[in-house]
Amino acid sequence: MDSIKKYFLFEERGTNLRTEILAGVTTFLAMVYIVIVNPSVFSDGNVNFGGVYVATIIATVVGTLIMGVIANYPIAISCGLGINAFVVYTLILAQGIPWQEAFGAAAIASGIFIVLSLTQFREMFINSIPEALKKSIAAGIGLFIALIGFHNGHFVMASPATMVTMGDLTDPTLLLTILGLIATMILMVMRVSGAIFIGMIITAVAAAILGHFTMPETFFAMPSGFSETFMQLRLGDIPTLAPAIFTLLMVTLFDTTGTMLGIGRQAGLIKDGKFPNLKSALLADSVASFIGAFCGTSPTSAYVESGTGVSVGGRTGFASFVTAMLFLLMIFFQPLAAALASVPAVTAPALILTGCFMCSNVASIDWSDYSEAFPAFFTMVLMPFTYSITNGVGVGMITYVILKIFAGKIREVHPLMILMAILFAGEMIM
Repeated sequence: MDSIKKYFLFEERGTNLRTEILAGVTTFLAMVYIVIVNPSVFSDGNVNFGGVYVATIIATVVGTLIMGVIANYPIAISCGLGINAFVVYTLILAQGIPWQEAFGAAAIASGIFIVLSLTQFREMFINSIPEALKKSIAAGIGLFIALIGFHNGHFVMASPATMVTMGDLTDPTLLLTILGLIATMILMVMRVSGAIFIGMIITAVAAAILGHFTMPETFFAMPSGFSETFMQLRLGDIPTLAPAIFTLLMVTLFDTTGTMLGIGRQAGLIKDGKFPNLKSALLADSVASFIGAFCGTSPTSAYVESGTGVSVGGRTGFASFVTAMLFLLMIFFQPLAAALASVPAVTAPALILTGCFMCSNVASIDWSDYSEAFPAFFTMVLMPFTYSITNGVGVGMITYVILKIFAGKIREVHPLMILMAILFAGEMIM
């Protein structure tokens, strides 16, 4: 026990074993919904639920263990909502890319991420993107995820007259979605740990009472379906997949770095503006993403829900170790996860509310500067309106460079940003 305390620097960071265990459990409860939502999203792309379920857990455990044991941070890693939506709804469904090749693109992006994590180019790459676009990219992905959640929950339906319209309020799926949303939001307002997961359970119970959900014969079983996704990735036409690879890389870089800095500040671990063991922390995410692609899931990201563990006192990587072990136990709950995911209303609120969280930084964009505001606006709205994250990012970057030229502010634009805008323009024209 003393060796654990010494290794994880309990004394130096002002914590103890009980607090770290509590923090690890709290973070787990706050983000365990991902083992249900992520395979559910990939099921829409005809990827085996069981395979993605196991792959999600493997990627989560690997990344969180590296973050905890090597980097010594109370930050959990798992498959990113938004990144998985991009892989499924943009690459697989909209562009018709086989899911095996989509995982191949994810593996390439993750491999590049590993290299960037070991070099200074990572920092240059992140700094080349203006803050307005970073914030609008996150918000756009949030709106895209929310649209998917609204559609899955029958809240928003297609309409030949108005393009989209409100769902039928007599539809049981919509009623259950509304119940799940209200219950989850109330739990969040009350600061209840694991609000999203508890909201899922409440929705499932209501669905069972109404006869729209059947409990599985058993909650526990040995995992199945992993052979359907493990090592099934393929490397497709790299030039064709280049925009997808770039988008995956960029979103992962921004999401992970921003979340880690935010949680690090919350935990008081950033000293004199420096983030100790930053390379190890970034490697946790990039390695987990790389392994996840080979196992059969989308790239991973540092989870903002880690802040719930930090809020109860988590200060070391032992909290992440606890979280990882709890996720490992979830590998035997596949029947329950599959049953919950079979009811769209169970997972829809998680997607909708996650979309809400991702829009939080829009207020800090300088809307009075049109050369910043217009690109940010196009980036945000084109993601859901064109059902493509790539389109939003591409148009946002192109618009940003053009407007800065005519505003006489081209010197404010990083050369790498100009190059990316040219590449996106070329890809869209062709």
